[in-house]
Formats: sequence, structure tokens, C-alpha cells
Amino acid sequence: MSARIVLHVTPRSGRNEIIGWRGGELCVRVTAPPEDGKANASVCKLVAKRVGVPKSAVHVVRGETSRHKTLEIEGKTEDDLADVFGGAS
Repeated sequence: MSARIVLHVTPRSGRNEIIGWRGGELCVRVTAPPEDGKANASVCKLVAKRVGVPKSAVHVVRGETSRHKTLEIEGKTEDDLADVFGGAS
């Protein structure tokens, strides 16, 4: 069982936070720079904490070097993610 979510990531932000939906993407800001996978690791950690899974259960499956990413979250369903983040607008 796993679910996917599409994100728009802003690296080098002032704080780590999940902003909300813009179009079909969940907007996320992280303080980490976009180098050596640091921003991806911060995004995975932030989403894992919010969803309530270990950070090892969250993986970038698309967009490793892009601001537009798709994450796969193991152990959760699409309905679980909708409960946590609400629906895309």
C-alpha cells in the first residue's frame, strides 16, 4: 500500500513549512539548498513527519532535480493523504 503526491518545492526558504495547494500541487518550502539531495531529504523528512510515517517511507519518484516533484509514501493511501493535506484545489 502506498500513495503518491505532487509537490512544488521552494528551496532556501526562511523555514520548513507546508503552505497548501496551488493548482494540483502541494506547495512546500524548505531551508535546505538544492544541492547534493539536501532539499529532497528535507522535503521527505517534513512530509513524513506531517503524515506520521518514518522518513525512510517517503521517496522522490519523479523530479529529483526539479521544483516539481512526485513523492511516494509507503504505508498510506490516497485517502490518508487527503485527510492530512486536504484536497487539491
